[in-house]
Amino acid sequence: MASKYLSSLSKEEYQNLTEKLLRIQNNICFICGKDINSEIQPTNIDHIVPLVNKGKDSEDNFAVTHESCNKSKQDANLKIARILYKLKDIQQQVQKTENKSVSLKHVLLKYNGSKYDFKFKENDNLIEYSFSKLNDNNIHKTIIFTDHISKEKTCFLEVPLEYIYHDEIINPRGINSSISKLIKEFDKGNPQLHLSLARIDKGKLKIFDGQHKAVAQILLGSKKLVIRMFINPDIDRLTETNTNAGSTLRQIAFDKSIMRQLNNTLYSERVKKYQEDHTLNPDDFSFSEQQLVEYFKGENVNIKKYIIDSIKHAITNAKENKLKDYIDFEGRAKELPISYSAYDKTVLATFINSKLILKTPINYKSDEGLNPRELEIKQIVELLNIIAEEVYINKFQPEIGVSRIENKIINHKDDDITDNHLIAYRISREEILYNWLIYLKAVITAYFTNTGKMFDEKKVFQYQFDEQLWKNIRNFIKSLKELPLWKDRSMASTIFAGKNNYEYWKTIFETGKSLDGADVLTKPLNFIDMIKNNND
Repeated sequence: MASKYLSSLSKEEYQNLTEKLLRIQNNICFICGKDINSEIQPTNIDHIVPLVNKGKDSEDNFAVTHESCNKSKQDANLKIARILYKLKDIQQQVQKTENKSVSLKHVLLKYNGSKYDFKFKENDNLIEYSFSKLNDNNIHKTIIFTDHISKEKTCFLEVPLEYIYHDEIINPRGINSSISKLIKEFDKGNPQLHLSLARIDKGKLKIFDGQHKAVAQILLGSKKLVIRMFINPDIDRLTETNTNAGSTLRQIAFDKSIMRQLNNTLYSERVKKYQEDHTLNPDDFSFSEQQLVEYFKGENVNIKKYIIDSIKHAITNAKENKLKDYIDFEGRAKELPISYSAYDKTVLATFINSKLILKTPINYKSDEGLNPRELEIKQIVELLNIIAEEVYINKFQPEIGVSRIENKIINHKDDDITDNHLIAYRISREEILYNWLIYLKAVITAYFTNTGKMFDEKKVFQYQFDEQLWKNIRNFIKSLKELPLWKDRSMASTIFAGKNNYEYWKTIFETGKSLDGADVLTKPLNFIDMIKNNND
């Protein structure tokens, strides 16, 4: 809504108001908080509280911003826009240093939180605690409630940020776009729908549910949060409850990478439970995956899923995995070539048998470096590293990204798109990735067959790979990326236009032609020839 007050000002009066407001603001932009040099930077005057929100059309409701900040602001309310800018700034720092989405953990650290352990004492139906690290030496007391259904003991506390942490085990999710709606809702003074939930973990008070509500309050200036604290909870049950909320109950949207992390935690908890029930030491893994499934027979389907997801999680998040730097885990970025969804449907689906539950002890041959699961994880990570080294590292440019690549080529706006970048982009498309990975797996199984080694194809990564096999894998990848079609820009409006299905590229690889008979390859793919072509 246009300002009648500003419209009534002459050019000189508008300039005088700008200078007056800048003096009040110490020459910094109301949104981004950075310096304004009005002599060289265009500025805007805008309402802090919008007129549609009953803000006044007067000087005490005006602020000066960079023109660019005002144009790109995420909200009409300058106060909210400033808050969202701060969150965006934190997000950019986290993305740069950790390549992940910002979470409650990062917001707490930015706002002086997560410093001290929370110590308390149970006394009958009360807990007693103090915030002495903040010079509050009073002994506070609050009532303990026992839930009638779950039998969990909880209490309600108002806790300074310095004593609050984020629970990355039970709730590893990042902050999503819904945070802006919560900030607006809380800024209106509307009450919260529910409190954040927390537990004690090794002396630290960790929020495991309601992190978006916690973040919204912190960004709005809250120095303390009211939380419901679980006292000595069943961690396994809390984790399972949080997982179910994102899957069977559909209360919140968990992407697959987060579900895998949660299921990995649930698997660890089931292993501990099995050890405790069988009076085994924490380092005793003389039982098998199959025994776990049989022991927890009431939930055997879930146990199988936990086991396989723990393998997928270990591979994906391995410190040594170089490919993970090129996977978009959030599903919204335009800088990275492989979405987690595509990675899940292609890489993980091709190389990990989701029905394979082992009957050998979990620690079988660990001391020899030949443990089946450990070897599987190690060798799949090594394979992913070869792909990363040959296709992506120092070749794919995140600053160019993946947005509208083919359109840029068609419109002759592709000067900054190198051949290496184009190759990496095209090879990464889900329908293409799926099909060439089938050939790569054939390279592996053919090697075992041709060397006369007996093997189970479902467990192929659980056998030690020879040096020659690793060379074959690398040679195949090299030959694949050297195929002319990947850098043929004339195909942008035909073969690579739009998204095709898996069958489309299966036909191209098997025949050299598209479904409509157009020549794409000089000849069908032959993985034996591709291995030989790059032999040293």
